[in-house]
Amino acid sequence: MNRVDDHIHAHLEGDLSLESLAEVACLSPYHWSRIYAAMRGETVAARIRRLRLQRAADRLANTDIAMDKISMLAGYGSTDTFGRAFRDVLGDTPAQFRAAGKHAAFKKAVSTCDAQSFPVSVVTLPEQRCASIDHVGSYMQIDHAIGRLFAELAKQGGLPETPSMIGVFFDDPDAGEESELRSRACMPIGNDIAIGEPLGETTLKGGHYAQLNYTGPYAAMRHAYRWLLGTWLPASGYEPGDAPIFEAYLNDPSQVPQNELRTDIHLPLHVLK
Repeated sequence: MNRVDDHIHAHLEGDLSLESLAEVACLSPYHWSRIYAAMRGETVAARIRRLRLQRAADRLANTDIAMDKISMLAGYGSTDTFGRAFRDVLGDTPAQFRAAGKHAAFKKAVSTCDAQSFPVSVVTLPEQRCASIDHVGSYMQIDHAIGRLFAELAKQGGLPETPSMIGVFFDDPDAGEESELRSRACMPIGNDIAIGEPLGETTLKGGHYAQLNYTGPYAAMRHAYRWLLGTWLPASGYEPGDAPIFEAYLNDPSQVPQNELRTDIHLPLHVLK
C-alpha cells in the first residue's frame, strides 16, 4: 500500500488506472483496491480525485495557469466536467474559486493592511514529544508523509487512541524551489511509547504562539501565511520566536469537503519585555 501511495503522488498527472496500480501493489486486481480502502479508509479512486482537485485548487489560487490546462492536468477531458467535479469538492466553480476563494480574502486584507480580519489568539502551548517522518517537496503533498506516519505508527503499535496530526514547515515557499522545500509530519505521543525506524522523534517547542484559526482548502493557505507574517505580526507588538511554524489539522480531508477543512496555524512568538 505504501508503494501505491508513493506512485500516486509521483504520477498524479499520469496513468493511475486500477490495473496499473494493481501492478504497483503486486496484488491481484480483483482484490487489491478493496484491501487499500480497508487499510486507508478511502477508496483509491476517491484519493486520486481528491489529490488531483487539491492540486488544481493550488494552481487556481497561486498561479496564472489557464483554466483549460489546469483541467487537463487534473485528468479531465473537458472544462465542464472539471467544473462540476471541482464544485462538488470545493463548493465553487473553478472560476469562482480563482476570483473569490479564501485566498482572495487574505489577499485583500494584505493589500488594505487590515490586521483584524481573521481570528488570531496568543496561546501558550506545552512542549510536545512527537513521532515524525520527513518530507521534501511541495507542501501540498505533506499528506503523503502524514499517511506514512499514521501507517507506520499503527504497524509499530504506537498509534494513540485519539491521534492528532501536525505538519511542521521549515522553508519559505516563496523563496526557494518547490522540489527542495523541507517539512515534517508529526504525531504527538506519550513518553512511554518507543519510536522505531523509519520514524524519527521531534520535540515541538513549548511557549507562546500566535494561533490563526483557518477554515478552507489547504491550497489557499499560502495567502493566510502572507497575511499572518506580513500584516498581523507587524501590528501585534510581538516578534517571531526561534522555532518553525506548524499546523494542527483538526479534521480529515478524506472525510469532509475541502472548504470545511479546519487548521490551526501556529507561529512561535518572542514576547517583548
